[in-house]
Amino acid sequence: MRPVTLTVGPLTASSANNIALSQTPTGGTFVLNGSLASGGIATLGSPQRITITTTDTTHTFKITGTSPTWAVISETTPVGNGTSLTSALSYATVTSVVASGTPTAATTIGTSGIGDAWVRLDEWANPGVSIQVDVTGTVNYTIQSSLDDPNSPTNPVLPASMTWVNSPDATAVAATAAIQTSLGGFNAYAAMSPTFVRIVLNSGSGSVSATVIQSSVTPR
Repeated sequence: MRPVTLTVGPLTASSANNIALSQTPTGGTFVLNGSLASGGIATLGSPQRITITTTDTTHTFKITGTSPTWAVISETTPVGNGTSLTSALSYATVTSVVASGTPTAATTIGTSGIGDAWVRLDEWANPGVSIQVDVTGTVNYTIQSSLDDPNSPTNPVLPASMTWVNSPDATAVAATAAIQTSLGGFNAYAAMSPTFVRIVLNSGSGSVSATVIQSSVTPR
């Protein structure tokens, strides 16, 4: 696989209501009227996850928007937990948020300050994935991988429902500086060849760029 570079950040600062101001919309369809919204669409700059803040414990919330690659994406959150919900996916834009009914409490929608970017690897390639992360500014980030596949012919998993596991290299978890690491070179993980790799910017005002290189498809 040729080198692929994933870049996340800098992110718009977290805010509880920069996508939708406090409201209890009848029927559940929110008006996107926060400071990032214009013409009914919220543009987040560098893609990130969104947070729904509400004491409602009755309804789910369907979020629709576009991905970091501008594909249309959507997800439905679990029922509210009485405090806040954060999306599983990162959005470049948010085009609608619809509750499963009229919320029982005032609700705001905003940015979380967390973002991520993914790359799909080649499951037929040799094990071993090299990763270098370059850092600009102040950041905290984690490298994760998953064997789940939304396009699997036998067991597809929705993108928002995928299970992600932190890198077995502890220096790639909650990291703050540039590193070189790998997946497929740590003891019991030596034969590992994940389906997806992602970098998650957990916090910070800076940005991270992860260059991912996978071994060749056939032995040389």
